[in-house]
Amino acid sequence: MTSLILDEAREKMNRAVSHTRADFGSIRTGRAAPALVEKLPVEYYGSDVPLQQLAGFTVPEARTLVINPYDKAAIGAIEKAIRQSDLGLNPSNDGVSIRIAFPVLTTERRKEFVKVVKAMAEDGRIAIRNARRSGRQELESLERDGDLSEDDLARAQKDLDKLTQAAEADIDSALGAKEQELLED
Repeated sequence: MTSLILDEAREKMNRAVSHTRADFGSIRTGRAAPALVEKLPVEYYGSDVPLQQLAGFTVPEARTLVINPYDKAAIGAIEKAIRQSDLGLNPSNDGVSIRIAFPVLTTERRKEFVKVVKAMAEDGRIAIRNARRSGRQELESLERDGDLSEDDLARAQKDLDKLTQAAEADIDSALGAKEQELLED
């Protein structure tokens, strides 16, 4: 039973790490990357649809992203969604596709992005700690019910703490890599 609880906690922690890494990918580094805009909600025929379901993406140059809508009627809605996002991008529309030129980031803007990335990392750590807390509560309830001895509980809690430390270390290493990527010129 303890292995099931530990496996469930491990899975939740791995999902938190994956989600945090995906969030990091949405922060731009001065290079064009589809991950920056693919999750943007676009109002399409009365409902919000992620941009990745409405268009294909290409990166012809390091600082240029081209969005090719599957339905040409969606160009205006896609352009509007990009302009209204907090990404600070200015799309241009040629009637067939949308081009986004990524400007070089200023040092001040890079530091702002580092703060945002650190906040995302903290959110990931909180999710990991919540998974640890729920795992501990389940283990303690097993011990209260008499299905687990005190020694087994202590052992399982140590294993849970090791999982937590490993997951937090994964987030910290991803944070370090993203910070370095943001601060390099």
